[in-house]
This record gives sequence, C-alpha cells and structure tokens, in this order.
Amino acid sequence: MTIRAMERSSAAASGGTSRREATRQKLYEAAVTLIAEQGFSATTVDEIAERAGVAKGTVYYNFASKSVLFEELLRHGVGLLTASLRDAAEQTGRDGGTKVDALDAMIRAGLGFIARYPAFTQLYVAELWRTNRAWQPTLMVVRQQVVAVIEDVLRAGIENDEFSDEIDVQLTAAALVGMVLVAALDWQSFQPERSLDDVHAALSRLLQGRVGGLSLKQL
Repeated sequence: MTIRAMERSSAAASGGTSRREATRQKLYEAAVTLIAEQGFSATTVDEIAERAGVAKGTVYYNFASKSVLFEELLRHGVGLLTASLRDAAEQTGRDGGTKVDALDAMIRAGLGFIARYPAFTQLYVAELWRTNRAWQPTLMVVRQQVVAVIEDVLRAGIENDEFSDEIDVQLTAAALVGMVLVAALDWQSFQPERSLDDVHAALSRLLQGRVGGLSLKQL
C-alpha cells in the first residue's frame, strides 16, 4: 500500500469513527431525555430511535440492547463530568492555586456540567435511589470515578499540610459531590433565576468555612 493510499484509508477510518461517535452522541441525548422523562422501563428502543432521528436498527448497531445503551450512557456522562473536574483541578495547579482553590474550581465545574446536562444529572440521581439493583455495579464504578478525583485533591492537601490529617478523605469527597448534586438540582428545579456565579459563590463560602478554614492543619 502506498503512503497516499494509507493516508486515504486512515482518513476514511477516522471519518467513520467520527460519524459513529456523532450517532452515539445523538442516541445518548435521546435516551437520557426520554428516560429522565418517563423512566427506563417505559422507554422503548423505537422511541429512542425516533427522538434521535435514526432507524431502529442503528440503535442495535451501536448498542447490543437498551440496557447496554443505558449503561454506556451512565459511563459516558460521568466520564464527561470526571474529565471536567480533573481539568479544573489541574488548571488551578498550573495557575499556582491552593488545594482549596482546586476544590472550589471543581465545584464550579460540577455546577457548570449540571447546568449543561440537567437531564443526565436527574437521571443519575434517580438511579442512585432506585430499589432495582440491576445498575448498582455500573453506578458504583462511575460514582467512584467522580469521588476519586476529589479524593486525590484532598490527599494532596493533607500531604502538603494544607488540610488536617484528621479529615475523612472518602466521606469528605462523597459529601462534596453530594453537596454539588443536591444544590444544583435544587437550583435548577426551584431557583432557576439564580445565576451559576451566584450558586457557586454560596457553595464557595461553605467550602471556605468548612474545609478551607476549619480543616486547615494550622487551626
């Protein structure tokens, strides 16, 4: 195969991958909206295909079943959230900020994600509380991805003496995730007139008082 032929083949493969990813994204968006509106059991593959503007066979070409689509949807959405949090923390580090600054940036990133993807957040929280345990293994994995990013920042803060070593890292990280989820859902549902800056400022003051102030080692 010539170099030119290899380049054409690579471009075609890349284009095919991009098209498939675009199709999967449309299916994710259709599924998350429908499932958030009417629940997993009541949502059919036909409805997902119709909402996405594709043939029913396209759904099965990309996902073996509706259950597989849902699991991949959870992984995809939480993957985006995790990347957003990690990027916020890393950017703060590059800017010379403290670990409290990193946590604060992650709170803002989390709020921004939820504002951008409210249907996914509602779906994720709803599934956490369902008695159906079918999704628990997947939920445990994706939940840990989010919590682990915050745990890393807390541990780094303890190592450099910014935080007290008495902090319960696992519980504190989970509490911060929960705080952002609950506050953001309340904001979106009952106080939509408030800006992201306003909500972030309120949570930032809470963070500074509880983690940034009371948990500092020198206190």
